[in-house]
Amino acid sequence: MADASPPSIAPGAPAARPGIRAWIVLAILCFVYVLNFLDRQLLGILAKPIQDDLGVTDGQLGLLTGFYFALFYCFLAIPVGWLADRTNRAKVLAIACGLWSAATAACGMAASYPQLALARMAVGVGEAGGVPPSYAIISDYFPPGSRGTALSLFNMGPPIGMALGVAFGASIASTYSWRFAFIWVGVIGVITAVIIWFFVREPKKGGLDIAPVQTAVPQAKPGFWATCKMFFTDPVLLRCALACAATQFITYALLGFAVLFLMREKGMTLEDVAVWYALVVLFGASAGMLVSGRLVDLFARRWKSAYGYVPAIGLALAAPLFIGFIWAPSWQLALMFLLLPMGLNYFYLSPAVTLVQEEVRPDQRVLAGALLLLVMNMVGLGFGPTYLGFASDFFARTNPDTSLQLAFYTLTPFYLLAIGLFLWLARALRQQSQSREVAA
Repeated sequence: MADASPPSIAPGAPAARPGIRAWIVLAILCFVYVLNFLDRQLLGILAKPIQDDLGVTDGQLGLLTGFYFALFYCFLAIPVGWLADRTNRAKVLAIACGLWSAATAACGMAASYPQLALARMAVGVGEAGGVPPSYAIISDYFPPGSRGTALSLFNMGPPIGMALGVAFGASIASTYSWRFAFIWVGVIGVITAVIIWFFVREPKKGGLDIAPVQTAVPQAKPGFWATCKMFFTDPVLLRCALACAATQFITYALLGFAVLFLMREKGMTLEDVAVWYALVVLFGASAGMLVSGRLVDLFARRWKSAYGYVPAIGLALAAPLFIGFIWAPSWQLALMFLLLPMGLNYFYLSPAVTLVQEEVRPDQRVLAGALLLLVMNMVGLGFGPTYLGFASDFFARTNPDTSLQLAFYTLTPFYLLAIGLFLWLARALRQQSQSREVAA
């Protein structure tokens, strides 16, 4: 964790608000995140036509959207994060964007399940270099006090990506083929990678930070294992990662199978999905990202425990509505129940990312962000969809018409687990604030 010495403005840190270049860079990075999540979610959105074409079971689909992708995405993010902390983060991001976009196009050319699995793993390899460098770049374009808002705007990438994926992917699939959706998204991503390479400048690391008073002894660059040890022994960072992991177990399972559930068991068509589900995702999740980012910027200045309380309250409000979504007898009613949970489920992301970026040194930000993603995505992304897919296959033996509904019901206890972990994080933050007050 950062030094607890009395804060002062870092040398050369401007007090002015972020300039126009910062907002342009944020817009570019947000678009990259849109593509990142669009590529990631296309498989779940187009699950039904892919199953019809390649004969994929729910369990196999869960592996594709979950474990196979997460295995490479999570673990490669660690060395990529360490490299980006020591090199040009913008160039690392450009290369990663080009790689995952080419792999997305390859998904559209797969003729069998093994080929699709290999292409999916390659998408994970590329996306490992996407989000952590972006977190750090934004943190060096925006000063403390505006980072929560900036990162919440950046974190609108997932809901926009999901909504565009639903609208674009479902429309293309219903008109042409699911394969065209993957190929076109891949081509757009490669063009975007070129734009990043030439237009996103590498900012000065820590140039806008409120930093501890500098001593005469310069700080050495933290080593890879030293940063890893710091992250997993720090009670705030570890609890934050575990709470996010429990939440993402729910959110990624939902994203991986919501469209298939609505089509197969609620009677939606691809045309319905392209309009109504896309709108629910766009407005629900976007509102969750923006509202939670503003809340932590407002409340965390006075009560740092807000980083834990804001997500906990959001999840507590979401849980009963999520049960209503599962129970609803029609897709129209199901979407009405899903609208609020789609936003409340994401009350964790902007607070968690902001907290981690502000708790570590500037030259540890990419790796710390990668470690956060390792924990929460390996558990949430890796096992959430995988678990739900195999649970559906299990229930299909006796309840073939409602197997996904029964599988979704088994996710509800994870809400209680996630709420408890965020309250545990809030306690650690409260104790940390009290210790720093005593030390001061």
